[in-house]
Amino acid sequence: MSIARDQTINPASDVSRSVRDKHREYLLPATILYYKEPLVLTEGKGLRVRDADGNTYLDFFGGILTISVGHANEKVNAAIVAQLGRLSHVSSLYPTLPVVELAERLARLAPGKLQQCFLATSGTEADETAVMLAQLATGATEIVALRHGYSGRSMLAQSLTAHSTWRPLPTQVPGVKHAVSPYCYRCPLKLTYPSCGIACAKDIEELIRTTTTGRIAAFLAEPIQGVGGFITPPPEYFEIAVSIIRKYGGLFICDEVQTGFGRTGGTMWGITHWGVEPDILTMAKGIANGLPLGATITTPEIASSLKALTISTFGGNPVSCAAANATLAIIEDEKLVDNAERMGGFLREGLERLQRRYPRSIGQVRGMGLMQALELVEDETIGNRTPARALTARVFEEARNAGLLIGKGGLEGNCFRIAPALTVGRSEIDEALALLEEAFATAGAH
Repeated sequence: MSIARDQTINPASDVSRSVRDKHREYLLPATILYYKEPLVLTEGKGLRVRDADGNTYLDFFGGILTISVGHANEKVNAAIVAQLGRLSHVSSLYPTLPVVELAERLARLAPGKLQQCFLATSGTEADETAVMLAQLATGATEIVALRHGYSGRSMLAQSLTAHSTWRPLPTQVPGVKHAVSPYCYRCPLKLTYPSCGIACAKDIEELIRTTTTGRIAAFLAEPIQGVGGFITPPPEYFEIAVSIIRKYGGLFICDEVQTGFGRTGGTMWGITHWGVEPDILTMAKGIANGLPLGATITTPEIASSLKALTISTFGGNPVSCAAANATLAIIEDEKLVDNAERMGGFLREGLERLQRRYPRSIGQVRGMGLMQALELVEDETIGNRTPARALTARVFEEARNAGLLIGKGGLEGNCFRIAPALTVGRSEIDEALALLEEAFATAGAH
């Protein structure tokens, strides 16, 4: 591969230094920033972004899987500007055309019998709403979530999250139980797929019978665990897990915050790959190409279980909804779900070639569609799967120096998350793979 372009990183300007200094002074220090010298991004178009120092980067993380149809998409921007000129905000106390258009669209796109939605501003709120609905509909309160899962920043979301690095406080919401993750590469049960018989899914029954009252409200799970490092369950996992959940009276809450809207390729929703219909589905991130919006959709029967008054001041904001309608129209009209499958295939092939070139350092390639991950280890060829934290950090910095932005994840921070916009083309895939190969070589991978 010889597509990688030469790039010399421009020195920090007064603007970028000032922004970084003010960020350190005025924002919470726990707010993580990528890179030793954090990027001060100022503009973007398509799959490219530019920083305050004049450096240009190929963006293969898209605001954490949020920029579905490319930075500054002209059709989405036009819808936003037009809506701003008409009506920018009224709260959920008043129905608006963008809200009902979006709700109708989501009902058409959603799997199974999901029809009625609640609009919020984030994935955290969407998951909160889903848990509340499940508890009201079932009359039970206990929730089964997954280890290595991530659900957001609120007290409930942090209680659902099973990543110590993202939990500043002990569990604050009682009744949350964490099942074994379907993390085949690092199976905590020390088994091997497929001879394991999907023991991780079957263990959910033991979890329910020994750590709950025996009657649960729901099972909340991501089809592919995002923050966990794009952990991808085996094909049989969800059918087994959800059947156990329903046996004990629970509903299945499918968290599609990262996997939704064609991200996994070939289908609008990640869970479709596993052939299971959720009772409640949550979404955010890619829904509005970067504007704040989250949604929870469920069946009319479950929706009717909420009898108290409810409202969202900013949820269903007409500008965000206009952006979402434009974004989803582009995804459908331009057949980006199919593009994600095709381009994801090229990306996966390239990452597997990279793994063959660096068999000691790249332990696993995993994911679906345009949601692909690499897990870096000390020496896979001799079975040493110790997380290669130092190498991960070096490759990450070198990729940035080469002009490629990717994400990180995993409990040990040793996984790369690679997720370009759904509009990505073959030439950009090839360019990203060349830049990534350059970064691995420069970082001293083996």
